Amino acid sequence: MQSTRWKLLLVVVFLSAVLSFVIPAVSCPLCPAQSISLSERVAQSDATVLVQWVEAQKADKNSGGTTTYQVVEIHKASDTTHKKGKRITLARHRSGKKGDLFLLTGTAGTNQILEWSSPIEITETGYNYVAQAPSSDTPTGQRLKYFLKFLEFSEPLIASDAFAEFSTAPYSDVAALADILPRKKIRSWIADENSLKIRFGLYGLMLGLSGNKDDAEFLKQQILEESKPDEFRLGIDGLISGYLLILGEEGLPTIEDSKFRNTKISFSETYSAMRALRFMWTYAPNRIPKDRLKASMRILVDRPELADLVIADLARWKDWAIQDRLMKMYGDKDFDNPHVKLAIIRYMLVSTKDSKNPKAEQQPAHVIKGNKYLEQLRKTDPKTVKDTERFFFLK
Repeated sequence: MQSTRWKLLLVVVFLSAVLSFVIPAVSCPLCPAQSISLSERVAQSDATVLVQWVEAQKADKNSGGTTTYQVVEIHKASDTTHKKGKRITLARHRSGKKGDLFLLTGTAGTNQILEWSSPIEITETGYNYVAQAPSSDTPTGQRLKYFLKFLEFSEPLIASDAFAEFSTAPYSDVAALADILPRKKIRSWIADENSLKIRFGLYGLMLGLSGNKDDAEFLKQQILEESKPDEFRLGIDGLISGYLLILGEEGLPTIEDSKFRNTKISFSETYSAMRALRFMWTYAPNRIPKDRLKASMRILVDRPELADLVIADLARWKDWAIQDRLMKMYGDKDFDNPHVKLAIIRYMLVSTKDSKNPKAEQQPAHVIKGNKYLEQLRKTDPKTVKDTERFFFLK
């Protein structure tokens, strides 16, 4: 279980790192990182043209080969030199047949000479999709209305690109579309075995924003579907979040019983449910009372493989109800690992900083108790406390 947990966490950390470089922090919180969309490529380019394959020269020992294209349509150009019919020859051999269409985007390099990016194979429909897309300076909410029509489009390139636009959009802009989201279609996408599971995080949120109690029951069936011990179900965090968006506090017992109290399910299922609670706390703060979310998360404190993550969440949520409980856990044989000890010490440190007036003579009970427990830990485990304090900073 522990090795599985760390494998999953490595994946999550990697995806988070990628996400921070690819899209803004305010983007869809339960969507995977996406590469740059076609609209963004166009916005960042100085020229965008539709070309067709003409001929190609194969690579030899002196060259990587070349491919020649002919301009069919001009969507964007910084000057008048790229006219219909003009030929563009690029380095590297690319096989094809006459008439095959590609999208080319170029940026002005040294001496304003265009440097073309790798050609993207595209259909005429795909080009029209790009050409008719709202400009990058159009408000995101308006742009999303356009891309909404192309989610699960028959052409994979278009469907994937439309999904990328939603993945990089702020959640608030997605939520603003609640009244026009195609609820029945979204539900059918989730039910379709051929749908890409990587999109379920977004689709779960969208169904939660637009759905009713019948949709909640549908999501419940998806959530309770049995998974293999080491299986990582993509998008389950979004399905759980959508379920909670519809039912609010009423939906928590199902999640608690199936994902928190059930110790036979995979670590990834429980961790996905934790992510859903974090989502509700941050992005839907008025849907479920904060104290109720804290109580739900506390269920996991006694799970050794999860304790450090849960303690960190409760510290961020300023839940000081478990101070006594954590002190009893510290050093217990089931929790005797450096990650849990570090989390407990950090929790106590954060609790001592949670005061409206740090200079006041009378401090809140949790501040007093936090300081008291830190003093005890300094005596029983001085090295760990010292090392933790050395690198401690409060965000």
